[in-house]
Amino acid sequence: MEHINQWQPGTSMAILRQRSRVLSELRNFFQQRQVIEVDVPLLSRATVTDQNIDSIQAHNAETDAYLQTSPEYFMKRLLASGSGDIYSLGKAFREAESGRRHNPEFTLLEWYRCGWDEHQLMDEVAELIAVLLPGIAVRRCSYADVFIQHLQVDPHLVDLADLQSLAVATSSEAWAEETRANCLDLLFSVLIEPQLEDGLVLVYDYPACQAALAKCAEDSQGRQISRRFEGFLNRVELANGYCELTDAAEQADRFAEDQRQRRLSDKAAVTADQRLLAAMESGLPECAGVALGVDRLLMQLQGADSIDQVMPFSWDRC
Repeated sequence: MEHINQWQPGTSMAILRQRSRVLSELRNFFQQRQVIEVDVPLLSRATVTDQNIDSIQAHNAETDAYLQTSPEYFMKRLLASGSGDIYSLGKAFREAESGRRHNPEFTLLEWYRCGWDEHQLMDEVAELIAVLLPGIAVRRCSYADVFIQHLQVDPHLVDLADLQSLAVATSSEAWAEETRANCLDLLFSVLIEPQLEDGLVLVYDYPACQAALAKCAEDSQGRQISRRFEGFLNRVELANGYCELTDAAEQADRFAEDQRQRRLSDKAAVTADQRLLAAMESGLPECAGVALGVDRLLMQLQGADSIDQVMPFSWDRC
């Protein structure tokens, strides 16, 4: 019966009032810049295919469906329809997300800027954070530079076998057969992220194997990179952005590769979003987009140790 007695929120009324103010400030930031808010569905017949993201499945009388892990696919369909610059501020859902910084239901801010690249969007992320944290220190560095600084390894050129050995030494023998993308993610999150500087650190030019929905390119040294960035606020992952892939055929190939990786990982196949591909075929404008975790931002503003402290009701209280 103990869980039934937890009927009260995990946060205080003071933090709830601050949460309300922050949501208002986020909306005001975009209103001043003439970026329009869009309200897209939370439920869809299709979902993300990424093997590292698990969707929560729902059911209705007509068909299986999924709670959306982000508003991205619907927003790109709006962009292809001529919406111009847009943002969404609302709920997103992910299966098996629980812990000090995770909850299966969370608040996500996502926005897209037409005609921008990822570096212009990084500027705007820094400007947004500075509204809430005036004087915040901001540092930019490439993924390769931060890897070489901390591990003396070039993540774009190192052999897979060497990466797997580093991953095994960092974690366990289970990593001996892992993919390049997963090994890099482990090494970054365990060995590099905790050593990042205070303030906002923007890491760009991620490896091509971690492109997700970002464009790929060659950097100035001829290495294959993805035009993707992540933002870390006081060593906490906060934002993930792309110079968005606009090629529908390449996106279809990536969906297929995701499904292959899901099979290899014994994960259930999911329904890829054919309407997104159709929208891209019709013409997705050149743009950059980013998703930012609002609950994690509130944790930083409050100095909170747990996401439960900044949400009205975390999953443990539902």
